[in-house]
Amino acid sequence: MTETTTTPGAQRCGLIAIVGRPNVGKSTLLNALVGQKVSITSKKAQTTRHRITGVRTVAENQFVFVDTPGFQTRHGNALNRNLNRTVTGALADVDLVLLVVEAGRFGLDDAKVLALCPKDKPVVLVANKLDAVHRRQELLPWLKDMQERHPFTEYVPLSAKKAADVERLFSILAPHLPQQDWFFEEDALTDRSERFLASELIREKLFRLTGDELPYSCTVVIDKWEEEDAPPSSAAPAKGKPVVPKPPLRRIAASIVVEREAHKGMVIGEGGERLKRIGSEARQELERLTEARVFLELFVKVRSGWADSEEHLRSYGYE
Repeated sequence: MTETTTTPGAQRCGLIAIVGRPNVGKSTLLNALVGQKVSITSKKAQTTRHRITGVRTVAENQFVFVDTPGFQTRHGNALNRNLNRTVTGALADVDLVLLVVEAGRFGLDDAKVLALCPKDKPVVLVANKLDAVHRRQELLPWLKDMQERHPFTEYVPLSAKKAADVERLFSILAPHLPQQDWFFEEDALTDRSERFLASELIREKLFRLTGDELPYSCTVVIDKWEEEDAPPSSAAPAKGKPVVPKPPLRRIAASIVVEREAHKGMVIGEGGERLKRIGSEARQELERLTEARVFLELFVKVRSGWADSEEHLRSYGYE
């Protein structure tokens, strides 16, 4: 077990939901708070589809962040109903809520998410993308309007891309954590497995490299995950230099699931070039994440109507 230097009874720990409409920067903020990518990002709506926990321990405080999908208001299929259940379920369990909006903007979709926020829990307004606001004085009337909308516990304009802004957020949130023992070890970053993170990273590359061309209704399923220890090196070490062991090997096979044959062609690309690039970029990031060598095989499968099938959603790992 990891040793800590905190005195008994001084520890604080709490669950903090990160909520907001799609594309306000929730996952970018979570990754910045944790200090490592645990939630994927892209410009495509619905990038985050699962409840993802990120953990950061600072001094005697452990912050357990719950990244949620953007609340969906435009499509009523089974996938979107599942995503919205994830949002509302997370809000029922947490100690504190971060409502993420774009600084200077508050639309109907933002208002729908605000209406979901529990009245009996502190809600912190995080005005993200502050770096995109050219005249900061223009935020003053907007902040006044936000004060009239809800009795927010704190108002925090920031840019999730600036480390100083992210560190400042920790000191703002710490007093609102319950005084209790930590839920995780001090060096924990997430409760998700490497297998889950692998499927998410592949989906991130898929969205980033297909852009608006591919509809959102695609997912990634890990079909095979095998781990092999590296064989011992037979080469004699250079004089005075230690032997550096090879990292282990992960053999991963994954299926990209789409709804139509036309979508399959979009993913594969001309001569298979797009699929190769998706695999190459995902493999490189997986090797950095797992500190292992990765052999990655990707396949594309058509499953018509999977996004509107509760049975398919369960089989693909949706809660």
